[in-house]
Amino acid sequence: MSPYDPSAFPPFAVTVDLVVLTVRQHALCALAVRRGEPPFQGRWALPGGFVRTDEDLSQAAARELAEETGLRAQNGVHLEQLATYGEPQRDPRMRVVSVAHLVLAPDLPAPRAGGDARSARWAPVDTLLAEGGQEPGETSLAFDHDRILADGVERARSKIEYSSLATAFCPPEFTVGELRRVYEAVWGVALDPRNFHRKVTGTVGFLVPTGGTTTRQGGRPAQLFRAGGATLLNPPMLRPEV
Repeated sequence: MSPYDPSAFPPFAVTVDLVVLTVRQHALCALAVRRGEPPFQGRWALPGGFVRTDEDLSQAAARELAEETGLRAQNGVHLEQLATYGEPQRDPRMRVVSVAHLVLAPDLPAPRAGGDARSARWAPVDTLLAEGGQEPGETSLAFDHDRILADGVERARSKIEYSSLATAFCPPEFTVGELRRVYEAVWGVALDPRNFHRKVTGTVGFLVPTGGTTTRQGGRPAQLFRAGGATLLNPPMLRPEV
């Protein structure tokens, strides 16, 4: 075996990119940041950055989330690794492998830009995937972030079929109607309220009544629930075919 020769390898780095999803005004929205530095200066992108030598991937993801947006990974925020992206030409600076993370949380506040982000905002995922950020001449996000965002959205859409992950978009106590609107926003379809109520309340371990009610959605008082202990749904909540 030949001895290891560091000079034979080009510069190499690892980054984390974040697909941060929430439901705002009944739409599935993603966090986008306006890049303040090259490459792709001025373009919209997903928040993220280089992994430091003294941190693991989860720590890097949490740090980048806080630095670029002012949001912090804490209780009520779901964070998981999404996928790894390593095409040789994905970053013009050097060979960069990105470990993307998916972040899901209830209705999050307006983000605060920081780090190398010039500005930050929430945008409907359909807008970002179709137009790259609603700016003239922009047809894609920076780097390969269109692909990463699309993968993150599909992961969220598929996981709420067979897991209780939809409750990550809800406050600690929520109504069945509020949960239904999460499913409708993530899947982009309208659901029959009675059938939905029957399915979610009939799935063992999915929802637990809190004993309280609320009128925050208007109309008659609605029963409040919290997420139960089930992580997998049996039977699953299958997406309607559209």
